[in-house]
Amino acid sequence: MQQNIRESILMYLEKDSRLLPEDLAEMLGLTPDMVAAELNAMVDERVICGFNTLINWDLTNRAYVSALIEVKVTPQRGMGFDKIAERIYNFEEVKAVYLMSGGFDLTVIIEGKSIKDIAYFVSDKLSPLESVLSTATHFVLKKYKDHGIVLEKGRSRDERMVVSP
Repeated sequence: MQQNIRESILMYLEKDSRLLPEDLAEMLGLTPDMVAAELNAMVDERVICGFNTLINWDLTNRAYVSALIEVKVTPQRGMGFDKIAERIYNFEEVKAVYLMSGGFDLTVIIEGKSIKDIAYFVSDKLSPLESVLSTATHFVLKKYKDHGIVLEKGRSRDERMVVSP
């Protein structure tokens, strides 16, 4: 299938993963079978790695804390950063791991029920790993936009106090 059709399918799905092959086929001028076959191929190739729902947990009763952890590591001979990244992403608390350029090597995003849970993860699970040299933990205070979606619309009216001479 043409690369631009594949990219079009991916762009539509990235914005709304609920779209059915029939919907995508209509938007792209293809048959539902062609779209379904391409979707299956992209899942098999791990181009599509999952179908997630973005939830604004701040509007629910679920209490949790998110943190971004900067991690400096010693790359392992012959494996670079991959082996230590794998050790880290296998922890249940870890939501994402990214190899970075700049002043640290990995960004680890985790969730816990409390700040104490995050502290426990860093002190008892992450820092003791042999390749980890140092960490710096940053807590998420509020999410405004996530995965390209604005979570909370700004106030529409100007709430500044009127001052006149």
